[in-house]
Order: sequence, then structure tokens, then C-alpha cells
Amino acid sequence: MKYDYLIVGAGLFGAVFARQMKSRGKSVLVIDKRDHIGGNIYTENRMGINVHRYGAHIFHTSDKEVWDYVNSFAEFNNYINSPVALYGDELYNLPFNMNTFSRMWGIKTPKEASDIIQKQADIEKKRIMKERGTDFFEPLNLEEQALSLAGRDIYEKLVKGYTEKQWGRDCTELPAFIIRRLPMRYTYDNNYFNDRYQGIPMGGYTAMVLRMLDGITVKTETDFYEYINMDGDLPKRPFESKEGDEFGKILFTGMIDEFFGYRLGTLEYRSLRFETEDLEDVDNYQGNAVVNYTEREVPFTRIIEHKHFEYGTGKGTIITREYPASWERGDEPYYPVNNDRNNDLYEKYRELSADFGGVYFGGRLGQYKYYNMDQVIRDALDMSGLE
Repeated sequence: MKYDYLIVGAGLFGAVFARQMKSRGKSVLVIDKRDHIGGNIYTENRMGINVHRYGAHIFHTSDKEVWDYVNSFAEFNNYINSPVALYGDELYNLPFNMNTFSRMWGIKTPKEASDIIQKQADIEKKRIMKERGTDFFEPLNLEEQALSLAGRDIYEKLVKGYTEKQWGRDCTELPAFIIRRLPMRYTYDNNYFNDRYQGIPMGGYTAMVLRMLDGITVKTETDFYEYINMDGDLPKRPFESKEGDEFGKILFTGMIDEFFGYRLGTLEYRSLRFETEDLEDVDNYQGNAVVNYTEREVPFTRIIEHKHFEYGTGKGTIITREYPASWERGDEPYYPVNNDRNNDLYEKYRELSADFGGVYFGGRLGQYKYYNMDQVIRDALDMSGLE
């Protein structure tokens, strides 16, 4: 077969790009090394519950075009993300809002909360400047940045442990720019996102992606590097599979450094490990879809109870504990580590890709940046519009 495009990765970016190319009369083949479509937003139905196998995914956007686009493939419910955080025996609402501040300090008004936060932040900045012998405050690490924004109480209970687990190192060893700001909402509003549109596709994300890929040839359990003819550590031109399929262009949504055989060096990622339990005799485990565990001594960062994403009321429930993990080659990459070293290295790979015509790179791994789902779709639509 001759195809206009080989799309590597049946996740959200690849599925949207494939749909757009198909609608323009292009021939498309999608491959994925996993045994399913959907990438990290894959959901599987068990016990009548749509389980987010690779962590919680809540769709949110202020981009009406993107919202209308996803709604052409799925009907979304009105789920509002309102996570809570558990520190010891203390339960706090997220994001930081008046419910959080009232629980922490026993206060009622926005002014009381603002005064406490400002007082604590000023104390921390003065302490740091005194220790350095300077009259100018500049945060040198994440801990100093967070303390200067939120003060000691919020940092110790809701930021420090969770962040150190997520990144696998002390906050004093993390760059300040990771937390550019900590939004403080002086209202009693537990809605985590400010975006106008929010929800979960009814029936799960897999069904939505399946509709995107309707009429498109998809091969799962197909590793790109075993499937395509290679010339050393790069795909051989013209692009052709070992089975004889031919391709005009490639959209690659895997790791850009792996595509080039790591010839310039290895980009860093953080990985995740998931521990899922089917609790057939428990109807409601934690009363909320997402509960964060902010103490560093607790090894997981959060517990997800999947039935609450779609207001499930039936017997039994399914929970997933999420454990951050270090990453090495061969592990599943989830989050790029966007520090100066890695960003500079990615730019070199991007320049290298510009000289390697006929291949486009998309998604978190191909473009080495953290994406929300709506941003993935927007970039895929924009990239397809250039073709």
C-alpha cells in the first residue's frame, strides 16, 4: 500500500492529525506500539466503570473551537475538577481558596487570609535576605520561590512533600521557575480550572478516539523502529515499511531524541507507576475522584477513584494509586523535565529535525513540553492546517 502519511502514535495528537488528513482525502496509516489506541488518555471499562489507566484526565479549555471539535466525537458530562489534599489527618480543598484557608487558620474573610499569607511570605523573604546579607530578594530554588509566594504553612502542608515526590528531589534542589506563581483564590470556589469548558466524555476517552479514527487503518502492537526500514539509526528514504508499505511523510509523536538515536544526548523525563485495585465490596472509597497526598512520607502522590468522574453509583469501585518514578531508557516517559539543560538539548534536536525533511514531530514527547489535552488538539489542528 502507498500512504500519504504514516502517523506514529494513536494518542490524541496522532488521532486528531489523522482525522484531519483523512477528511482532506489523504491516505493515512496509524501505528502504535501499545496494544490499544488512545495513548495516555486510554480508558477501559471494568465493573461498569471507565478506568483511566494512565492517570486522571479531565478535559478543560477556553478554546471554543477545540471544545466544539471534541464534542463532535463525544458527548461530555459536566464534571468539575475539585480535588482535595490530605496532609496527615487534615483535609484541604484545592486549588488554594477560602475553604483551604478557613480550614487551615480558622478564618472567614478574604482579608484575614490575605494578611496571613502576606505576613508569612514577608517573614520568609526577610529571613532569606538576612541569611544572604543582601537587601534584594531573588529566589534561588523552588522552596524559596514557594515560601515567598505562599508562606510557611501552605508550603509545608500542601506544596513541599507533593512536589518533592513528583520530581524525585528536594525543593531546594529544584529551580525556582517550576513554580512561577501559586494562584490564591479568595473565594469559596473549589473549581480547580478557570477554563470556560470542562468535562469528561461520557463512555470514556477510548470511545472518543475510536470515533476520530473511524475509517482509518490502525495497527497496534507495532513498534516504529521494527516496522520501518532503517538506514543506521534513522528511517531510510524513501519511507517504507519492512512489509512494503510506502509513505510520503511521517508524523512522529514519540520521543524526539530516540528518533535520532540519542545522537546529541538523552533528554530527561519523569515516569509514573500505577497501582489499581478493584474493590467489589466497596461502593465509595474516598468520596471524591482525586485526593492528593501531600506528605513526602506517603509514597504515592494521589488516589483516583474512577467512578466519580462519571457520577457512578453502582456497587463496587476502582481506585488507582499514582507513584512518581525516575526514568531511564526503556521506561515509559510521562513528563519532560524542562530545565535549562534539557530545553537547550531539545532545541538542538528541533534544529536537527528541521534538516530531516518529511517528518513532523508532535505531542508531549515529540515537542518535549507539558501539554494539556486542549493544547494537544490545538497544535494538532494547527499543524494539519499547514499541510
